[in-house]
Amino acid sequence: MVGVLGGYLADLALSDPKRGHPVAVFGQAAAKLELATYRDSRIAGVVHVGLLVGAVSLAGVAVQRAARRGGRLCSIAATATAVWISLGGTSLARTGVEMAELLDRDDIEAARRLLPSLCGRDPAPLDGPGLARAALESVAENTSDAQVAPMLWATVGGTPAVLTYRAINTLDSMIGHRSPRYLRFGWAAARLDDGANYIARGDCGAGGDVRAGRRRITIRCGAGLAGGRRAASQSQRGRRRGGLRRRTWHSPGRAHPVPP
Repeated sequence: MVGVLGGYLADLALSDPKRGHPVAVFGQAAAKLELATYRDSRIAGVVHVGLLVGAVSLAGVAVQRAARRGGRLCSIAATATAVWISLGGTSLARTGVEMAELLDRDDIEAARRLLPSLCGRDPAPLDGPGLARAALESVAENTSDAQVAPMLWATVGGTPAVLTYRAINTLDSMIGHRSPRYLRFGWAAARLDDGANYIARGDCGAGGDVRAGRRRITIRCGAGLAGGRRAASQSQRGRRRGGLRRRTWHSPGRAHPVPP
């Protein structure tokens, strides 16, 4: 638990590096491997995911064993580093607040430019309420992916578990969607991510709400809270409450930067 807390505090203090983030490096390696492994089949996707996730899992086990041999402080430092690498909550919150401020100023063009940082939805046809809804759903789900689930897995399984989770979630964001290219190839990544996030997303799915009458977006997910000052929709009655849409296949959001 000390290492998990240390990683959380490091994310608050340091956020994500703009260059050379380990998750981005992993994403670049995955994209290169895909050039060799891609076939329009589920089996090829299973092989692709298995190779990458297996490699990260083995690396995590090796790091944890080496850290334990170095003593308790080394073990704590290794867990804290792995958690910091895997978390993205601070960057996500900052982007969400920036989106809320843009919408509050009715700067729709700037909000459209920012939306790809949160999700894969095409921002061009979206107006202010549409951008707010897209941001709300993405921040709510990615609070699980970027904050709740990594800390949960780190608490349960230490360094190997949290790094394995981050590898699975990153692959899902890259290939786990129903595009013509990835409908079959991305199946394994999407299903594996569903399993890895089942408990954490269940907690987050129960906590989101939209408050339109007071022009506020409020997203609650476990202990996380992100606020903005723009309505997700206009309501004649002054207040409308709506549950977040449950994820059925692919998370469009980006907890960490990955190559296109």
